Amino acid sequence: MDADELLKFTDRFGGIDKAKAKAAGYEVLPGDAWIEQDVEVLVPAALENQVTAETAAKMGKNVKLIVEGANGPTTPEADKIIKERGIFMIPDFLANAGGVTCSYFEQVQCNMNYFWTKDEVLAKLDTKMTDAFLKVSALAREKKLYMRDAAYMIAIQRVADACKLRGWV
Repeated sequence: MDADELLKFTDRFGGIDKAKAKAAGYEVLPGDAWIEQDVEVLVPAALENQVTAETAAKMGKNVKLIVEGANGPTTPEADKIIKERGIFMIPDFLANAGGVTCSYFEQVQCNMNYFWTKDEVLAKLDTKMTDAFLKVSALAREKKLYMRDAAYMIAIQRVADACKLRGWV
């Protein structure tokens, strides 16, 4: 697929002109057919609860990686199926945390009244996101955990540590 070409078929709201796409040789599928495709990587990136037990059962046989781009796209029932199939999962709050991390960077810059270049922001973002992924991945491997469970463990531990440091517990 040529992403630049695909943009020519969209309107200003992101809607796709299906006739133009077909004329350019693209196959237009029903909206729910995405999960059944013969792919190695799935990226549920639009809606929450789109990967359910029912839809997970329809996942292509070759899926090896799911990267959650949407918030909460996978239900707990679907997680069980994904775990059983041994599909590597990058959970939503790890995969799509770049936006909120950049918002934090904006707050830091405003508080300091010192602004970074785009390249500096991207470098800092890359460092933060890579570090977070490596920590979650390492814990998952070490404890033989599902990536979502490892990410939750790290998040809960950080909250517990912060509460302790503040003297709340």
